[in-house]
Amino acid sequence: MDDTAFMQEALKLAAQAAAMGEVPVGAVVVHNGAIVGSGYNQPIAGNDPTAHAEVMALRDAGRALGNYRLADCDLYVTLEPCVMCSGAIMHARIRRVIYAARDPKTGACGSAIDLFAQPHLNHHTDVCGGLLADEAVVLLQDFFLRRRGKK
Repeated sequence: MDDTAFMQEALKLAAQAAAMGEVPVGAVVVHNGAIVGSGYNQPIAGNDPTAHAEVMALRDAGRALGNYRLADCDLYVTLEPCVMCSGAIMHARIRRVIYAARDPKTGACGSAIDLFAQPHLNHHTDVCGGLLADEAVVLLQDFFLRRRGKK
């Protein structure tokens, strides 16, 4: 599988979140070319403000690999990570973050703030945005239009 295929898997997870009434964000963690962790937004279902797609995928990967440090792993996520998720990504030592859509309001990979560019922080993850952004934006827009009763 390549970057596009991994992001397509994250998009499928985002669609699952939408079907549950959660904001449609999905994420997968990849190690040695295989998905070792997956997650989608579930803060409403779990009454858990930390249950973002990225955190759920990191937890899943940590269990699968038997270690919370995921230094040789990449994270694919359909929406630019927020500050909380970016902090978790740093603590997990994720090698690379690939996200689809930018989040100008809460994105912490360059949109609202860029935590990964802070030189005084101890881990620097490579970040790449825009992969399959159009598909992710459509999922988000459709979700919010339905939520507001306009579709």
